[in-house]
Amino acid sequence: MSAPDPAGRRPGPDPDPRPTVPPTRYRDLAGIFVVTALLGNILVQLTYSMLPVLPNAAGATVGVLAVAEFGGGFVLRRRIERRNGALPVPPLVAARAVLLAKASSVGGAIVAGLWAGLLLHTVPQAGQVVAAYADSLAAGLGLLCAFLLVGAALWLEHCCRAPDDPDDGVHPG
Repeated sequence: MSAPDPAGRRPGPDPDPRPTVPPTRYRDLAGIFVVTALLGNILVQLTYSMLPVLPNAAGATVGVLAVAEFGGGFVLRRRIERRNGALPVPPLVAARAVLLAKASSVGGAIVAGLWAGLLLHTVPQAGQVVAAYADSLAAGLGLLCAFLLVGAALWLEHCCRAPDDPDDGVHPG
């Protein structure tokens, strides 16, 4: 009988040595969003009078990334499942797509938090200040596009999952 290691575990067969990337957790993205929204609001309160008027295109650019990732998810999923004779996806391409998706979901949560922080400052003033009304519209569009980016990134990450291996699990009979 062998002695346990310092952590109290007994030596035995090693777990699966293949590296895995855990799925993105929604609570992590929510935490990033909330913290960034609070910090963004503080920053906006300190500097709003010095900011230029925000163009609507400032937030819409993130929407372009969301559309690209959403479309890329469909293409990758079709190739991973080998539908209609599609070429297989090289493992490195799939790994890069997962990392892009993870980075985009975190980046989208940060951008969404910043837009939300701006909205927390401008919406109460939108009835009296014309610039606050215009900035609220731009920030609302930016927030929507940032949420779309987070959703598209989570979709891309989901699409990169390998289909269930028929040899894994319980066999009938």
